[in-house]
Amino acid sequence: MSAFVTPQTPAGWATLGLAVIIILLGLPLAYMGAELAFIGGSWYYVVVGLAVTVAGVLMAMGRVAGGLLYLAAVAFTWLWAVWEVGFDGWGLLPRVFGPTLLAVGVVLCLPVLKRAEAARSTLVREVA
Repeated sequence: MSAFVTPQTPAGWATLGLAVIIILLGLPLAYMGAELAFIGGSWYYVVVGLAVTVAGVLMAMGRVAGGLLYLAAVAFTWLWAVWEVGFDGWGLLPRVFGPTLLAVGVVLCLPVLKRAEAARSTLVREVA
C-alpha cells in the first residue's frame, strides 16, 4: 500500500497540487537557509524550510498533520517577522504575504485532508 493518496476529486487534486507547491518552496528555503546559517546568518530559514517541506510531504500523504504543521510554520513566521521589523507594514509585507496566502489555501484544504485520513483509516480497518 502506498503512503501517498491518489486523489479522487478536483478538491483532492487541488490539495495535492498545493502540497507539491509547498514542497517545492520548502526545499530551496531549507537549502539556502543552511548556506546562510553556515556563514553566520539566521537559522530561521533552515527550521522553517524543513518544517514546510515536511508539511508538504504529509499533505501529499493526505494527513491533517501536514496542514497543521504548515500553519504552525506560518505562525512562527509571523512571530519572527514582527520580532525582526516590528509592526512596519512595508517591512512585514515581503516576509508574511506569500506564506499567509498559501495558509489560506491550506485552511481550505483541511476538510479534504480530514476525509483522506478517514478513508485511509477505514481502508486499514478493512484490510486488517
